[in-house]
Amino acid sequence: MALAIFDLDNTLIAGDSDHAWGEFLADHGWVDRDTHKARNDAFYQDYLKGELDIFAYLEFALSVLKGRSPSEMQAMRAQFVEERIRPLLLDKARQTVERHRRQGDTLMVITATNRFVTEPIVQLYGIDTLIAPEPEIVEGRYTGKITGVPSYQDGKVVRLNDWLQAHPHDLNEAWFYSDSHNDLPLLETVGHPVAVDPDDTLRRHAEARGWPVISLRD
Repeated sequence: MALAIFDLDNTLIAGDSDHAWGEFLADHGWVDRDTHKARNDAFYQDYLKGELDIFAYLEFALSVLKGRSPSEMQAMRAQFVEERIRPLLLDKARQTVERHRRQGDTLMVITATNRFVTEPIVQLYGIDTLIAPEPEIVEGRYTGKITGVPSYQDGKVVRLNDWLQAHPHDLNEAWFYSDSHNDLPLLETVGHPVAVDPDDTLRRHAEARGWPVISLRD
């Protein structure tokens, strides 16, 4: 039984869920549209360039949760998933997940997008194990901060190694599917790295290393 790890944004779905969440909030008037959109777009460009300040971004992304309870946000999140995420689901991604499931592999998503946004998306693919930045909750309300190490770049390797302490797997037998050069630290760690609809930097790296390059887009 191998470990099959998937990135989420632009890998299992045809878009970026964190960026989509920001646009959803702006479109529904939960945040100032122009200000929020400008910052959201700027952070996304930093991510694409591999220059994202993950702590600054998570503070921005989680600000709308601050002072609210999880139950207060459930209806808004469900609406977001229906409106913005379901159209981004990919049949080929589902087929890839199911192939690993049939093989008896352990399925996991590791993402830099926080758990509040990603948990219901991962559940749509029937994947139970999710490693994501964890929004802090104190006395039943979100603080707007995260707990622990954010699963971004090298942080994905750190968080995975923490998980492996309780769930041993041989990473030489593990798979990791990702679209982004930000995931090179983890791609370099597993025995079966797969570049999925990769950005230009990851494509060049994958071709140089002889890694599979595939598309999950319809």
